[in-house]
Amino acid sequence: MGAGTIRGTHRTKTIERHEVTESMADIARVGVVGCGQMGAGIAEVCARSGLEVMVAETTGEALEIGRTRLHNSLTKAAERGKITEEERDATLARLSFTTDLGEFADRDLVIEAVVENEQVKTEIFQVLDQVVTRQDAILASNTSSIPLVKLAVATSRPDQVIGIHFFNPAPVQKLVELIPALTTSEETIKRAEAVVLQVLGKHPIRAQDRSGFVVNALLIPYLLSAIRMFESGIASREDIDNGMEMGCAHPMGPLKLSDLIGLDTVASVADSMYAEYKEPLYAAPPLLQRMVDAGRLGRKTGSGFYVYS
Repeated sequence: MGAGTIRGTHRTKTIERHEVTESMADIARVGVVGCGQMGAGIAEVCARSGLEVMVAETTGEALEIGRTRLHNSLTKAAERGKITEEERDATLARLSFTTDLGEFADRDLVIEAVVENEQVKTEIFQVLDQVVTRQDAILASNTSSIPLVKLAVATSRPDQVIGIHFFNPAPVQKLVELIPALTTSEETIKRAEAVVLQVLGKHPIRAQDRSGFVVNALLIPYLLSAIRMFESGIASREDIDNGMEMGCAHPMGPLKLSDLIGLDTVASVADSMYAEYKEPLYAAPPLLQRMVDAGRLGRKTGSGFYVYS
């Protein structure tokens, strides 16, 4: 999703696991803001789980691209036997699309999945705060690094804001990070955990509201180290990736993985973590910055550390 503004019409630190009950998983209508790679994946997961999903984008063109992305993903899932054709059609029927966040008024849960930019996300949360009318609606962000408390305090209901961080590709990856802000209520945490576990069938883990959370706090320094190794000429891109795939049994080498994530996303998360911790291992290497500036962002643009058809 781009950095444009979608139109809108007005109107605890604890990380122990808590038991969830069926009554907490009371989410039926979901809104997803953004229909890029992650937004479309999240929308697919929710719709395949039987939820009514409305997806928002900034323009009609972006919306059509997202609609096509969802249709193609579900069709491939049916062709591979992951779902039946009937399930594909039922899932598509549960999806609707809009460029007006005002249509999110009746949503029980809204998940923001736009570009990793604090200002853009903050503006969206301010609009959602105005247009979502359900008093106990959960407003969630799929951010991988931006402090949740900054998004929470941009609303009049900071106790209902939480991070729900999916991993790419969302229909395949089982893990979801739940990140409460300092302001998030225990009830919001429990309801979010219930829908992730019981409705979506994902495995939730909790993280404190610290840049990078659990997975990226471990992953990003590893990816940056691989980029520095390639940049300095210590090894070729193939040898770096093969070394981790064949030597450490990783399913994908770090440079291939960086291309899959998106080099702009890797750089944004690195910048956010460096801003918080000031640790050199979080600083984006010059090569990564130059590739982002050149528009070589990985798979989504057709070229990154590798070239894709």
